[in-house]
Amino acid sequence: MMMDDMFQNISSTVRGQIIQRPAESCEIDKPGPFCLVIFGASGDLTKRKLIPSIYRLYSLKLIEGEFIVLGVARSDMNDETFRESMLETVKKANPDDFSDSSWREFAKRLFYSKVEYSELNSYNSLKENIFALENEHQLTNRVFYIATPPTVYETIIENLGDAGLSQKCNGSTHIVIEKPFGRDPESAKGLNHILRKSFAEKQIYRMDHYLAKENVQNILMFRFANSIFEPLWNRNFIDYVQISVSETLGVEHRAGYYEKSGVLRDMFQNHLLQLVALTAMEPPSVFEADRVRDEKVKVFRSIKPFPLDRLDDYAVLGQYGDGEINGVKVTGYRNEPGVAPDSVTPTFAALKVFIDNWRWSGVPFYLRSGKRLSTQKAEISIHFKHAPHMMFDKTMKAGIEPNVLVLRVQPDEGIGLVIQTKNPGSRIYLNSVLMDFSYEKALMLGPYERALLDCMQSDQMLFVRADGVELTWELLMPVIERLESETRPDKFPNYAAGSTGPAESAALLEREDHSWKTL
Repeated sequence: MMMDDMFQNISSTVRGQIIQRPAESCEIDKPGPFCLVIFGASGDLTKRKLIPSIYRLYSLKLIEGEFIVLGVARSDMNDETFRESMLETVKKANPDDFSDSSWREFAKRLFYSKVEYSELNSYNSLKENIFALENEHQLTNRVFYIATPPTVYETIIENLGDAGLSQKCNGSTHIVIEKPFGRDPESAKGLNHILRKSFAEKQIYRMDHYLAKENVQNILMFRFANSIFEPLWNRNFIDYVQISVSETLGVEHRAGYYEKSGVLRDMFQNHLLQLVALTAMEPPSVFEADRVRDEKVKVFRSIKPFPLDRLDDYAVLGQYGDGEINGVKVTGYRNEPGVAPDSVTPTFAALKVFIDNWRWSGVPFYLRSGKRLSTQKAEISIHFKHAPHMMFDKTMKAGIEPNVLVLRVQPDEGIGLVIQTKNPGSRIYLNSVLMDFSYEKALMLGPYERALLDCMQSDQMLFVRADGVELTWELLMPVIERLESETRPDKFPNYAAGSTGPAESAALLEREDHSWKTL
């Protein structure tokens, strides 16, 4: 390549242009023939996420050939009523990809079986139905997706094994388990034990949809494929790391679940600690699922236990009160339907985490997540240290901001880098300039679409391994128990809906001369 051509190509890349490819030419492997069996087919997750995701994969021609989706639940439905119940949600979720003709063809692949989850005879009938459909459509692979409330996980898994549905002679059988995977170390280990009675670890896919978001997948590519960043990715150059997941929504219709979990169980044990692992892990020897998951587990093992006698220096909890979101008045958590009037369930948490290894010794990782906050976003920001010699100090009144790298997970997935440049015209005046890249124009798969596709292709990269689940519970559970035992009703609410969270959250960083900075 001529030098001029090379610079021209680089210039186009810097301008952040992404050429959107048609679905037919996407570099995505397509799965073989499969039968997807969804337990909890009448539930919200199936209607809002799973069936719309399968339909979009079908409409984009990313799944072709023979496949069926068999919905399973306790509700009285047949094939036709099941198809009708899915139509409006699919149309709403896929306005750009929906067509009547495509839906008619897709709907022919939807089937339904009524099953009593606790009765083994019900599973024997289900087995006959699955075998008949697999033989009729010549399907070789089978995926069970457990989209039910967690209270029936163990019952379903045990009955699948007892009915002989966990193994397949002429193809693969996988099982997908939605979060929450347990609510403490003991229940997580118990669920893993029951799974292993009928399924091998290579068959088990523990779902964390955050891992399937495009820019979460990009973290490893960005770190290890760009030689200008990996040499700086350590304690010598990085001052601190922030991982923030904020929501403008409240508890909505999930009060029954949320009152028993709170934000630490709901967000930190899975989503946020998984983001920590991807940000902090060492490069695996090869880019394979188990090698990547090995390195993530090493991070969990290296996280320092929280000093329970000084938790105020490491943790902040909050619960939202009345306030405004985008100019609309909203009620406080304790006034939400299904919430106790004196509830001490936290809807916000901030933690300071240290990773006790060579790369990250002394670098704080600040994690925060909350409901009814001012903005809806999820991002990882890497805050680099100040330049070692500030030769402009005597000539500039304002301080010079250090470089910040932000990996945006949602809503505008992309990467931003803040650098310092001279302001035109002035002798010595620096401006903070944002170099920005966005996936906005790219063909994007949603997290459930990506995760389903990977499961069908036996790729466990985006799914959590048993030891990873158990380690994160063991790390957080002492903190959860101590905070739950010490939280009094008069402490909450301590932040208004529409704010950035409790004042104590900012103070957690200010002690180290840090702040919750964002782009």
